[in-house]
This record gives sequence, structure tokens and C-alpha cells, in this order.
Amino acid sequence: MTTQIVTRFPPSPTGYLHIGGARTALFNWLFARANGGKMLLRIEDTDRERSSEDAVQKIYEGLQWLGLDWDGDPVSQFSRMDRHREVAELLLAEGKAYRCYASKEELTEMREAARSEGRTANYDGRWRDRDPSEAPAGVDPVIRIKTPQDGETVIDDKVQGNVSWKNHDMDDFIIMRSDGTPTYMLAVVVDDHDMGVTHIIRGDDHLTNAARQALLYNTLGWPLPVMAHIPLIHGSDGAKLSKRHGALGVGAYRDMGFLPEAMRNYLVRLGWSHGDDEIMSDEQMISWFSLKGIGKSAARFDFAKLENLNGHYIRHADDGRLVEALIEALPGIDPERSEALNGNEKSLLLAAMPGLKERAKTLIDIWQGAAFLFASRPLKIEDKARGIIDKSGNLLSEISDALSEIDDWTVESIESVIRAYAESHELGLGKIAQPLRAVLTGTNISPGIFDVLAVLGREETLARIADQTA
Repeated sequence: MTTQIVTRFPPSPTGYLHIGGARTALFNWLFARANGGKMLLRIEDTDRERSSEDAVQKIYEGLQWLGLDWDGDPVSQFSRMDRHREVAELLLAEGKAYRCYASKEELTEMREAARSEGRTANYDGRWRDRDPSEAPAGVDPVIRIKTPQDGETVIDDKVQGNVSWKNHDMDDFIIMRSDGTPTYMLAVVVDDHDMGVTHIIRGDDHLTNAARQALLYNTLGWPLPVMAHIPLIHGSDGAKLSKRHGALGVGAYRDMGFLPEAMRNYLVRLGWSHGDDEIMSDEQMISWFSLKGIGKSAARFDFAKLENLNGHYIRHADDGRLVEALIEALPGIDPERSEALNGNEKSLLLAAMPGLKERAKTLIDIWQGAAFLFASRPLKIEDKARGIIDKSGNLLSEISDALSEIDDWTVESIESVIRAYAESHELGLGKIAQPLRAVLTGTNISPGIFDVLAVLGREETLARIADQTA
């Protein structure tokens, strides 16, 4: 019987869901979906001082906005501490772990001596074989695993290849702290085993952890999950990714006007490839995704490339979908806009969307381009636009007279009238479009002028022209 593939995404709720974590979640989600498996969500909240419920909610919101659903209920690692202790006690009973009573001062002296002699500052195993009856009074011990003193721990990593560590280079690491709480190493192994995780896909900064975790699996006699350690994301300059490169929370990208489908497409190409394909749907990503496609080199985050990809998705998106996406993102895009869009504003936005989305790279671009739709009369005219209006002479008044004769206010009839005026006055279309754009939007940049006229409607168009020519 074939075992169902189970992946997991285990964020720590000590901050927002950052872009590297989002990519890890995406890879786990894609691998599970590509193989008919499950992706589980585990909140690694054992660090009670730094964990917060607000951060947990931000993680949920980030994953939901990205469209990455998980299977079953999220698991709290903190809630499983009794199980972690149970496994530690089992290892003690089997002689595979021991209590260590070394004081902080002893450990400090041990590390300093190792450094002065040019050795790795590992724990020296001084309590490994001592009788607990020798324990000093008043010392709460930690529990350490008995690391094999010879041989190797080997992982067949699906990205990094075969990776091995000499066991004698690994010390007897702590699995339970003196306050009775489990360490990360023990908790992760126990949780992954109990949750039935078959594949661990995570950043290669965890590769050194993998050695100790594999050793724990072997000691416990549990099957080792398949591991795939992904190279980290770097900035466009090759340096470690930081906030200046775009290492922001997922929510920040929503507030910057990016579409989740564009983010998924961009993130999947950070370290994974399928031939020369750049634009791909969710269905294609799921169909094509495999661990073999993950490269060994660090991916580079390119903000300009993300913007261009987002622009592609905006141009090809359904207009109604863009309106809904803009409404959802509006609190972050324009915090000063406290009230929601009313029905008329939504209708205007939908009608104008074909022209608004053509040059936009983000939803912010669309919102800024749509400002003329909701502006109150008389419009505030920008300096460049004012200069264009002042140089137009009688043109706007004459155009207004011609437009006022239109009964059937459509793009076609508007274009016919304006082109006829241009021909009769031997003017290029731009000589008419520029002052019209200035007077109708207050700026020198807008969607196509015929679209602007059609969306504003006959009465609003004539009124805006009259405000500036009367």
C-alpha cells in the first residue's frame, strides 16, 4: 500500500509571515497537491515569551491571502509538551539519554578551554556515564541524548544530495531543558513523527539541524522523513535578503497592491524551474512541481521583476475580480479612505477598469489612476495640467459644444465626434486629447481619453469642462 504524502509548514508566531516562509509554505503546498497528499500547519509556539496570538492570526491571514490552504486544524506545538516529555522519559528509561547536572559555570569553562585549544566547543559528555547519585544538590538537570561516538549520520537530501556528518563531531545535545520544557530538536522530531509527516521541505539554514534530528529518529527507531533543503533567497545584489531587498511580511505585499496569484507565480520561480516557463497557472504549477526542479543555488529576489509579473496578471485579470481585489486591499493601499466604496463608485470603477488596468503594475496604480472618477467638482488641477488647459484657447469650449450634441453617449459616438473635429481643424488627435485629459482628470496622465469620457458620462463631462472654461 502506498503511503500518502504528508508535508508540513511550521512557522513560529514570533513575527509576521515573511517572504521566505511564504515560499516554503508554497513549495510544501504544491508538493502535497501534486501528489494527492496533505499539507499540515503546525504553529511552533513553545517560545512563550516571544510568541503572540496576533502573530498567529497574521500567519493565518497571510496564508489565506496567498491562497494556500492546509489540511485539518492547525496544531499548537506548545499543547503537545506532555508528549515531548513522554518521549524524553522513554529515552531515559532505555538508556539512550541521560540527566546532566553540569552548571552554567562548568559549561562556560568547557567552551573557553575548547576554544583556547582550537577545538569545537562541544559538550564533553561529563555526565554521560556518571551515576545520578553523584548529582549535586539543588541543581535542576537537563536531559541530553547519547550521541553515537563513531560512525556517520547520513541524509539523502533531495536537493543537496548525500550529506553526512561524523557522529563524534556532534555532542550530546539537550532534548529537555532544566525547566522541563522540550528543545526545538526534540519537539520537531516528535511532532513530525506523530503527525505522519513523510516529507520535510524547508530552507537550507536547517541543514545542520537535520543531522541532529536524523540522529534522534535513528535513536527512537522511527522512519526518517524524506528531506529537501531549499537554498535561501538573496537580494538582487546577492547579499542575504533583508527589508531593503523586499524581506517584508506577506501582508505588506497585499498593501502594496500585489495580486496573490502573481505572488504565487513569482515565489515558485524563486529556486524552482520548469524549463523556460515564467508565467504559469496554479494548475500548471501543481502538475509540474517536483523536488527535482529545485536548484542548489540561492534565488535572487528582484522587486522590478515581481512588479512586471504583477502587471501581467492585472492586464489579464477579470475586471470584476480586480474591483474585488482592490476593495479587499483598500485599507492597506489607502488608509486615509475610511469609508467603503459605495455602489455607484464600484460601478464607475468596473466601467473604467479596462482602461485603468492597461498600464498598471499594482492595485495602487489602479487606485491612483481611478482618482478622477471620484473627484469632487471643481477639480483640483495639477500644475502641468493647468498649463495644458491655458494653452488650449477656445478648443475646450468648441469640443464641449460638439459633445453636447451627442445623444447616444458611447465610446464610438464620442470618438466619431472628436475625430471629426480634429479633421475639420487639421489637428492631431493628441492636441485634443491632452487638454481634454487635463480638464476631466486634473492630471496629464489617465486611461485612454475616449474611455475617460465614456465612463464619466455626458453630464459630468460637460460640467467639468464648463468649470474650467466659463
